[in-house]
Amino acid sequence: MTRQETIYKALSLFDEGYACAQSVLLAFADRYNLDEETAKRISSTFGAGMGRLRQKCGALTGSYMVLGLAFGNLNPGDMETKLAAYKKVRDLTQAVENIYGTSNCAELLKKHVTETDIIQRKHHKIICRSVVSDTTGLLYDMLEVNETK
Repeated sequence: MTRQETIYKALSLFDEGYACAQSVLLAFADRYNLDEETAKRISSTFGAGMGRLRQKCGALTGSYMVLGLAFGNLNPGDMETKLAAYKKVRDLTQAVENIYGTSNCAELLKKHVTETDIIQRKHHKIICRSVVSDTTGLLYDMLEVNETK
């Protein structure tokens, strides 16, 4: 899939009602032969800042799962691979923070929506959709750069 197709898939899933983390992971699941049911289940509790704790943004936690699929270590003693994957997590987080000023769900909501917006579930269209889109695009770029090396 192209970058735009991947972003569109993530947004379509989000618009269907999947959590931000699910939407991002599902957009990349085929790329890593991850079956849809497993992807849905494993990422289902990471939305809304991890179980509605409003901590780390779900679009990012879904992205971290994809980074694990792409770059994760299989051997616990393989520190080089582990640390390289951790760096990718930090790099992606920094890229999102450069755009939004934070990667914390509660802070994103506070900066962009009102409590009334949240109660009426308007925050999905006001800010969350943008974060899902931007994060998916950044992740796609990160994966493409590494695959062309």
